[in-house]
Amino acid sequence: MMSRKKGDQLKIGFIGLGIMGRPMAKNLIQKGFSVKVFNRSPEPSQILAKSGAQIADSPADAAQSADAVITILPDDRVVESVCLGENGILEGIEPEAVAIDMSTTSPDLPRKMAPLFRRKGAFLLDAPVSGGDVGAQEATLSIMAGGNEDAFNRMLPVFKAMGRNISHVGDSGAGQIAKCANQMIVALSIEAVAEALLMASRSGVDPEKVRAALMGGFAQSRVLEVHGRRMTRRQFTPGARVGIHQKDTRIALDAALKMNLYLPGVSMMSQLWNAALAQDGGKDWDHSGIVKLLELMSNTTIES
Repeated sequence: MMSRKKGDQLKIGFIGLGIMGRPMAKNLIQKGFSVKVFNRSPEPSQILAKSGAQIADSPADAAQSADAVITILPDDRVVESVCLGENGILEGIEPEAVAIDMSTTSPDLPRKMAPLFRRKGAFLLDAPVSGGDVGAQEATLSIMAGGNEDAFNRMLPVFKAMGRNISHVGDSGAGQIAKCANQMIVALSIEAVAEALLMASRSGVDPEKVRAALMGGFAQSRVLEVHGRRMTRRQFTPGARVGIHQKDTRIALDAALKMNLYLPGVSMMSQLWNAALAQDGGKDWDHSGIVKLLELMSNTTIES
C-alpha cells in the first residue's frame, strides 16, 4: 500500500451505487475522501463523477492503490463474484488495505473470504448497515462490523463519514449476525405497526392520530415513526424493498437452522414476504408496503 503523509486523506474504492450506495459514496466525497467508484450500470458512476469521484473500470481497478474498498451489493452471489471473481477486489487490493463489505450477506461468506484477504496481507471487514435510504443520505447509518479490530479502528474515519452509531461486535461474520438481529426486529416491528394501524382504521379511528399518540409511549420506535407515516400517507417509494428484506429474512432463518434455533416470528415474516412477492410489483414495494398485503387479506384500507 502507498505510504501516506500525515494529513493525507484515505483513498477509497466504492462498488455498488444503488439506493444505499450512491448517497454513502457521495457523503465520502463531501467529507474530502478521494473516491473511485464502480457500478455495473454506468449512470450512477457518471452522476458521482460530477461531484468529484473517479470512475473505475473494474472492481480490481477500484481496489488498486486504495486504502479501503467498500462494497454494498444485493446478495452473497454478487458479493463473492465482485470480491473473488475475475478482475475482482482480491486481484487489485494491496497489502494492509481493508475491504469493507457493507452488504447484507450470510455470516458464512465473510468467514470464508477473510482468510483469502489475509493471505494477500489485506483485511476484510463485514460491516452491514441499518438506517435505510434516509440514514444513507443523512450519514446517520448504524454500522455493525465484524473482523480484525485494528483494521476496524483504522477505518473509523471512513465509517464516521457515513454513519453515527458505529460498533465493532466481534470476529468475521459477527457484523452479519448483528444485521440478522436487526432485520428480524425491523421486520416484526413493521408487521406489528401495520396490524395496529389497520385495527385503528377498521375501528373508525384516524390511524395517523393513533400513530402520533403512540409516539409518546413504550410503543415509540423508529419503525413507528418512519414506516408508520409511510403507511398512513400511502408513500411506498422504496427505501428498502420487500425483495431485499425477504432475502435478509431467509439469511436469518438459514443461520437459525444451523444453530437449531426456533424463530416462529421470523418464520411467519418469511411467509408474509413471500406472499407480498407474489403480488404484482410486490418485489419492489417498500418493506412498509407489507401493510398492503394485510389490507388485502382483511378487506380493509388504512385511511386517515
